[in-house]
Amino acid sequence: MERERPVPREPVSESLPGAIEGGSSATPSLAPTARIELHHFISRTVTDEQFLRGSAEGKPATLGGELRLPSGTGRIPVVILVHGSAGIGANVDRWAKELNGLGVGAFLLDCFTGRGITQTITDQSLLGGLTMIVDAYRALELLSNHARIEASRIALMGFSKGGFVALYASLKRFHHMHGPANAEFIAHIPFYPQCNTAYIEDELVSDRPIRLFHGTADDYVSIAPCRNYVERLRRAGKDVQLTEYAGAGHAFDNPLYSPARFLPDAVTTNHCLREELPGGEIVDRQTRQPFDWNDPCVKRGATVNYDALATANATEAVRDFLVTTFKFSI
Repeated sequence: MERERPVPREPVSESLPGAIEGGSSATPSLAPTARIELHHFISRTVTDEQFLRGSAEGKPATLGGELRLPSGTGRIPVVILVHGSAGIGANVDRWAKELNGLGVGAFLLDCFTGRGITQTITDQSLLGGLTMIVDAYRALELLSNHARIEASRIALMGFSKGGFVALYASLKRFHHMHGPANAEFIAHIPFYPQCNTAYIEDELVSDRPIRLFHGTADDYVSIAPCRNYVERLRRAGKDVQLTEYAGAGHAFDNPLYSPARFLPDAVTTNHCLREELPGGEIVDRQTRQPFDWNDPCVKRGATVNYDALATANATEAVRDFLVTTFKFSI
């Protein structure tokens, strides 16, 4: 059995056991949400090619989000939370409560409802992750003009499909093409994101910190490509860190998935390695053919599994990171 070790404060890429001696509980003392606001804004639904070419084309989409504010009247930092393929779920709600307990606002971004989508678990072609990056940029633009929010302290956090958004919204090229001119995320916090597509200039990411969290037993979204990408970013001198939880599966922070649940129709691309070519085309790295959701590398069947101890460890790590990033004490 692997010896238990504390969460490292400055790890490179550390594999942690599910528990930490003396670790905090997953739900520390939380302050109640003082105010809830519902906001809507206009985004665009684009193809991957349109996004990668920086095209202004695409179908307009009216999206919504729930802003949960802690008590007080002063300006506060906020974290945009981006859901995964199942939509806004129990883990997003729990993280919003954690954030409010820190005195941080939480914006629960809904990329699905305004487009008439309930889930993309069984059909990922319904909405691309790159389109959701556009949504995150529009939410950043919206919140940076809110009277209670300090525009220079808006972080992006996402889970699975939303983790992909939180990670790749850091690319300077993507922000230049689709992001707001006068605002950027202060930090990127992807949970179990997909990292198996190599984009042009994907090592040119924001100088802001990137913190990834992933389970080593994830059979839905493999951790291996993220290890490789993080190592590339580190060699490029970027402030990036991958924290691994030994034995934790996909959606380990979602209490809805206890006991573990096998999703037989869930689309997975663990066996697909993709690459962007000039002109916005994404190809299979081995066949050099345009990627398609019917390609042989696309499989079905994956497990989602809540891990309370991994959740506790990740919660403590995120809290510590945000305290440092937002420069306040608790």
